[in-house]
Amino acid sequence: MLSWNTKSSLYEPNLHDINQSEILHIGFDDTDSLEGKCTTHLAFKITRFLLDNSDAQFIDYPLLVRLNPNIPMKTRGNGAVCLRIKAKDHEKIIQELRLIVEKESAINNGANPGVVFLNGNPIPKMIKDFGAIALYDVQSRQIAEKVAKKHCMSYFTFGNGQGIVGSLAAIGSLEEGDYTYEVIAYRTRDNCGTYRQINVTSVINYDNRTFPYTFNNYDQTHRRVLIAPHGPDPVFCGIRGESPEIVVSSLNSLCVEESLEGYMVFRSNQGTDMHLQNQLQLSSIRPYMSGYVVGTVTTTPQVIQGGHLFFAVEDTSGTSRPVAVYEPTGITHIASQLERGDTIQIGCGVHLSNTASQVILNVEYISILSIVQTYDLSNPLCTFCRKKMKSEGRNKGFQCDKCKYRNINAKKIPIPHKRSIQPGLYIPTPKSRRHLTKPPHRYGIEKSSWSRPNAELIKGWFRLL
Repeated sequence: MLSWNTKSSLYEPNLHDINQSEILHIGFDDTDSLEGKCTTHLAFKITRFLLDNSDAQFIDYPLLVRLNPNIPMKTRGNGAVCLRIKAKDHEKIIQELRLIVEKESAINNGANPGVVFLNGNPIPKMIKDFGAIALYDVQSRQIAEKVAKKHCMSYFTFGNGQGIVGSLAAIGSLEEGDYTYEVIAYRTRDNCGTYRQINVTSVINYDNRTFPYTFNNYDQTHRRVLIAPHGPDPVFCGIRGESPEIVVSSLNSLCVEESLEGYMVFRSNQGTDMHLQNQLQLSSIRPYMSGYVVGTVTTTPQVIQGGHLFFAVEDTSGTSRPVAVYEPTGITHIASQLERGDTIQIGCGVHLSNTASQVILNVEYISILSIVQTYDLSNPLCTFCRKKMKSEGRNKGFQCDKCKYRNINAKKIPIPHKRSIQPGLYIPTPKSRRHLTKPPHRYGIEKSSWSRPNAELIKGWFRLL
């Protein structure tokens, strides 16, 4: 029998007041810490329990929802999980899962888990709206609890209860819009904390073979494998792509050089830029928001020590804000060629500056919409010799060296300058992309909605090894 953490809290409405549909949505978040554990691994364990110990039938792949990556209280990847199942005894499942979450979360190392349960379909609009806002803004625990109670949702929390935010948001997410898949393979307990043994050649081979249907596997420029984390958590690797079949076949082709516990396929918003879909107004932005800004460059880009670059942008409200492009993104060379008057769209996160006196926009992509014509200034030509004249000094005119003709009213001549950048989209190098960053090749192949809600999941979407 597990003892309850003294900082835990529980809210359970009268189950007789709930529409007893067979559908149950299970959302959970904030179960890991920097010392270890992993929310997706907990999802793997819960899924195994449900498949082995209940009549649960999964009506969707487990959902891995990456929430606003710019908020300060996030966990490592700010990923929450939702499981959607069809089952008869909801109350028994709720009681069993809350014990599993308490046992398997890193509560003693600072995790603040929350678990939320929603009975029935369809998902209420208020919950969907809550999930949508959590992708680009800060949602509070108090609002999450208010929404959960309004819809008679069972939930429980530990610590400060912050995990309820991601839990509720995950339930309201991925009902429509773009999505991708990720198969995540997990390490055995004995291997956690040791070096991950991945055959680099096999990663390069399947990356070449499956492009563009998998992504963020290998960074050719920096010769770096991108599918494996580096911390003590139980994730061995994660392969992202456009279908469950392609990610599982890619994993099966990987030459794994250690024993694994198993793997599971997630449906996800990774690689969709979903956090950057809302337009930000510079006159009303707040710290930690995510979105995109359309505006005009108002200052010449300046490079500082370390290769980071800063300029300012102004939108139609007449408000100007500073913009930062950091060297690791690999797009500072593009930003450095911007000129005052260029029109751009930037995907960005709103952060506080080092002095905390103002906000600054940290760039995640740059889309150059239009560029202004620039000019080089050239000395005027001599009226008689057609040779370039030389300046006599400020406001003193020009004189020809050859014939000594002098013109005190002559001015430098503007010569149109060919710009070295062109309108287009520029995104960070693969090693600097966030989980949510949309790779260039995904533009134009986005999905519009979950297309198989009533179909069986592919064989082998969950497997013990």
